[in-house]
Amino acid sequence: MPLTISVVVCAYNEERLLPACLATLSRQSRPPDEIVVVNNASTDGTRAIAASTPGVKVVDEPRKGLVIARETGRRHARGELLAFLDADCQAPDTWLERVEAEFGRRSRPAAVTGCYRFHDWDFTGRLLIRLYDYTLAPATHFLAQRVLRMGAVLYGGNFTVHRDALEAIGGFDTTIEFHGEDSNVGRRLAKVGTVVLSPRCFIYTSARRYKAMGRIRVLWLYTSNFVAEIFRHRPRDITHEDIRN
Repeated sequence: MPLTISVVVCAYNEERLLPACLATLSRQSRPPDEIVVVNNASTDGTRAIAASTPGVKVVDEPRKGLVIARETGRRHARGELLAFLDADCQAPDTWLERVEAEFGRRSRPAAVTGCYRFHDWDFTGRLLIRLYDYTLAPATHFLAQRVLRMGAVLYGGNFTVHRDALEAIGGFDTTIEFHGEDSNVGRRLAKVGTVVLSPRCFIYTSARRYKAMGRIRVLWLYTSNFVAEIFRHRPRDITHEDIRN
């Protein structure tokens, strides 16, 4: 019997990008059983947009913070599989179908994650990220999970997890503000099951962080916090720059 899937979208002041995200969920070849939008202390029209979208359940979380919003989404979603998608992401029409297939063909993985492609970046940026997704990312994932057995690569804006696996690790660590939150989840999930990194389960996202902060700086932030989380079990950075301000 197929597992039920809840898609959880965490959104803080995302009135510009949320409509496209939700539109792609409405076109899924394997429709989600539930769509939960966590309105995370938004001061714009985010809540109104989510509430006016058919089939969307809105949960208000007044405490600002991505990880807090993810945990709120976990507690309110009802699916056996919880698919976390960031509000600036756009899912291909077969995204959930491919995710479901990965859970079906594997020996009960804890989670399935996929890489990012960018819908608003230049050719060079898209090429660099594509090279990373098909070379360095899977190599790092294999080394961390299969060789060192210390963690896994997990894309925070694109992963689906068994509810009971997430419950087994105590949910999300809400003491983390932003950077390293995905590495933290991947590391802890790898202790209770396999984290599958599937190139078939990619999604499109915005390159706004790279554009605002620069490619080298963003790559350094992600890399340094991944390494710190894997080896020290804590991200390197305790604050982050909100690029929407």
